[in-house]
Amino acid sequence: MSGNRVRKVVIPAAGLGTRFLPITKAQPKEMLPVVDKPVIQYVVEEAVASGIDDIIIITGRNKRAIEDHFDRSIELEDKFSNGTGSHHPDSFIDITEIPNIHYIRQREPKGLGDAILLTEKHCNDEPFVVLLGDTITIAPKGELTCTSQMIRAYNKCNKSVIAVEPVPEYKIPDYGIIDGEKIGDGLYEITDIIEKPAVSEAPSNLGAIGCYLFTPEIFARLKETKPGKGGEIQLTDAIRKLSGSVGLVTNCRRYDIGDKLGWMTAFFELALQREEFRDDLLNILRKDVCEK
Repeated sequence: MSGNRVRKVVIPAAGLGTRFLPITKAQPKEMLPVVDKPVIQYVVEEAVASGIDDIIIITGRNKRAIEDHFDRSIELEDKFSNGTGSHHPDSFIDITEIPNIHYIRQREPKGLGDAILLTEKHCNDEPFVVLLGDTITIAPKGELTCTSQMIRAYNKCNKSVIAVEPVPEYKIPDYGIIDGEKIGDGLYEITDIIEKPAVSEAPSNLGAIGCYLFTPEIFARLKETKPGKGGEIQLTDAIRKLSGSVGLVTNCRRYDIGDKLGWMTAFFELALQREEFRDDLLNILRKDVCEK
């Protein structure tokens, strides 16, 4: 299996986005803008930049906007070709040319594990990446993407890879926390993973960040996993049953668009990284502070 090129990514994007209401009443959370792109476009672009050319997006009800976003828009393309459209047409054209995007609908909200299980036939007994549709990872300039770092770790260990990061104590109950032994620089052999433990019960401060690379074994483990809280199949429960997996601390900056504050943090930090916005934004913020 170690000779298999990792060429598939599964992007679960079927959640209801209840923490963003009323914004998400009729708009998918994954389509919330961060600067000038929706969240899910960052996710898809990371996969493509990592050499992945087969993309499966898990959608649900009221998620049609995701499919429309990655489809062609002849009217806009005509405007660009006539020189009357936006002065930033390149990024628009690029997303419509991303190859092999497939959509699978999760008809009932049965959890992340169930969503991944729906892709078994498509993944065709190959290793595959899972990137959550509401999580952005940004690598330092000139360095490997988070996904590429996971692929490198997989090629080295030939095991499923769980991207993790140190989390502050007060955030531990929000994460799946790994237990394990350090086996290399930023690399841990996972012996257990506990979903949202109390601080006193957490085996470490290393939390899963929503980026995974699985061997096909995960499908068998998911089938063995019984529904847990809320009748959902928990991915963490299936990971605990894997014959082996490793935790990888990447050097990427992660933005969790899981709530409104996380979304606003991502928006401002990524906007400030853009030269076209940085000075004006800083002036606005300074003026607001000074006036108060």
